[in-house]
Amino acid sequence: MKRAVEHRIGVQAPAEIVWEVVSEFERWHEWNPLYVKAAGQLKIGTALTLEEAIADRPVKVIQPIVQDWVPYEQLHWRSQRLGGFVTAIRYLEVENMGESNATFSNGELFMGLLVKWISKDERRALKAAFTAMGEAVRDRAEALWQARAAAPSEAG
Repeated sequence: MKRAVEHRIGVQAPAEIVWEVVSEFERWHEWNPLYVKAAGQLKIGTALTLEEAIADRPVKVIQPIVQDWVPYEQLHWRSQRLGGFVTAIRYLEVENMGESNATFSNGELFMGLLVKWISKDERRALKAAFTAMGEAVRDRAEALWQARAAAPSEAG
């Protein structure tokens, strides 16, 4: 059995800028409402250390394992829930939609024996958190793109 929660959003900035925002863990605390602190390397098999802030819950430290990553396209990490009876695959994906447009998707796929115990309330809270993160990625990438596009004309 599988369950998924996902948010997708269009971004008016090049995919490279969106990836820059997503891949710079050391700056996540500046803009990311879901992961208020992040550390680790983009390397398959390594652990990330993330401070996760969902709704009104206490901030929780999680240490998922990087499962897959493709520069400028995707980052997937894996964690266990419900005593290891549920595997969660968290994904952040950037799709190039043109010279200055991209789509950012972020979500989580749940698989395992106890998936049915991932409640509707839990999925609703995750959807809101993923939406907030998606909007924050969009806002940051668009601001960076606008600032960089304006920089040469200001210097002239």
